[in-house]
Order: sequence, then structure tokens, then C-alpha cells
Amino acid sequence: MSRPLRLLSLLAALQGRRHTITQALAEELAVSRRTILRDVQALVDAGFPVLTERGRYGGITLLPGGQVDLSRLTTSEEDVFRTVGLDLDRARQLGEEAAARSAGGKLSARRRSPAPAITLPLSLAEVVVVDNRAWFAAAEPPDVAGLVRDLRRGHRMRLRYRRSGAPTSRSLVVDPYGLLLRADRWYLVGDVEGRPRLFALTRLESWEVLDEPRELRDGATLAGVADALGRSLESLHAVTVTLLLDADRIDIARRILGSRLLTVTDHSDGRLRLTVGYDQLDGIRHLLQFSDHFEVVDPPEARRLVRALALKISQAHL
Repeated sequence: MSRPLRLLSLLAALQGRRHTITQALAEELAVSRRTILRDVQALVDAGFPVLTERGRYGGITLLPGGQVDLSRLTTSEEDVFRTVGLDLDRARQLGEEAAARSAGGKLSARRRSPAPAITLPLSLAEVVVVDNRAWFAAAEPPDVAGLVRDLRRGHRMRLRYRRSGAPTSRSLVVDPYGLLLRADRWYLVGDVEGRPRLFALTRLESWEVLDEPRELRDGATLAGVADALGRSLESLHAVTVTLLLDADRIDIARRILGSRLLTVTDHSDGRLRLTVGYDQLDGIRHLLQFSDHFEVVDPPEARRLVRALALKISQAHL
């Protein structure tokens, strides 16, 4: 379940019973208690009058004035609200900005927040800016809204797609589930001959809607397939590389390596000893961005590859 839809379900659950406990909500929405607490805080931050109380007789209560009346929304407004919440940037990419703005106006008019106990001289908007774009992001993929319209037809598609590192694109038929937005990048999620795949829209050259209806695997959903693909990608550690890294590079290493960084320990010479996981040996090219701040220790074939790459780079710059 997406977070916008989960927040909406949480509000509906609170409206239905007014007072409940965290565990009951966690079981109803099939998430952890920690997730419920984070979602409740998100509702509070958004201005919904949700009260949390600790202790034996505590719980979570939606105070009067917190009702969200989705009956006031049109079908398109409710659809975009359930998908992206009130994120206007995402709605704009999907060609649904007008519906998102309209939904926001109706829901804001319905919601009545209690007056703050303290009046502060500056508004929240004056001291907080939220920008979800990735740093140094490439240009947005073309016509996301057009692709969404074609996906909603529920048919197979023929893609013209170039895999990462490949010099040319190739044609393939996909049974599409839909689009995934992750880390500010759009991906098409689909099955190719019954096997799930992710297609980065930045490398999608063209698509064609076929006359055949899509054929999805039994029980498979867009959210479930996208989550499984993400987990599989992040857990591919067929090759474990040990390296020494200058200690002052660890912050940028954590940012660059992410879940590939498996362990970090101190080393006797003042550097840090890292283990990094890759799906294949060639993945250690990723480490070259640390330039002269790292040394691969193990396995031997990884050291040989770094040596060969360094020699090739030095020869190119003679």
C-alpha cells in the first residue's frame, strides 16, 4: 500500500472508531507499530487534530474537525489524491496538477485545526523548504503523462529500450504493471515472458500499445512487484570487496555506496576498513570515484582489475 493511500486508510480507521490503540491500527493496515506512529505524526504535521496519549488508558484519537470527506472529490481528484497525495510536482508530471490543486482546496476547506497555543512571528513556509529532487538530476523523462494514459488501457506494450551500458536499443514486448517513482526517478514495472523487470524511463526510447490485453501473474500487483524488484536489486552481493578508505571520505562513501556498504571498521594505519557488496566483479568500477583515497585489499582479482583500470586511465592521459 502506498503511503498516500495508507494515510487515507488511517484517517478512515480513526473516523470510524474515534479512539483506538496503535497495535489495532497496525494489524488493520498490516504495518508495524513504528510505521503507524510515523504516519500519525505526519497527520499531526499536516494539521489534522490527532491526539496521542501514552499509558494504560491511552491511545490515538481523532478530535472533531478532522474528517476527510472524499465524497466532495470528483473521480479524478480522488484518484490523484490516493496516488500522490497533495504532491503537486508529482501530479504535474502525471498531467494531473489541476485535479491535485482542486482536491487540496476542498480538503483544506474541510479541515479545521485547533488554534496554536503560541503565535510565532514567522510562518512554517518562511523557514522550511522541501525539495524532493535529487542532486544533479538529469532531465525529466519525456511525456510521463502520455505513458500513464496508455498504461491505463491495460494492454501489452512493445518497448524500444536501451539497457544500461548498451550501445543500442532493442525491441521487447512487456506486460506492464505501471510506473514506479523511486529516488526521484521514474521506472516502468512490467513482466517480460513472465519475469519481472524494471525499465528506467530515461532509457525508454519509445513504446507502442498492442491490441492484446496485458497478462499479469496471479496475485501480482504493481506495489508488490516493485517492492520485490527493489529488495532483490539491493540484496545482490555475489561479490564482496574489502578496501581501505581514508577516514575523511566515510560520509561521502555512505552516501555513494548506500546499501552496498556492508561493514565499516577501524584499521591500524588510521584508515577505515570497508566491505562492499556487488552483484558482479565489474561493479568495483563504482569505486574509482574515490580516486586516490582508497585501496582494494581483497579479493585478488578485484585488485588486479583496479590495477588494469588505473593503467588504462593513466595511458589515456599521457
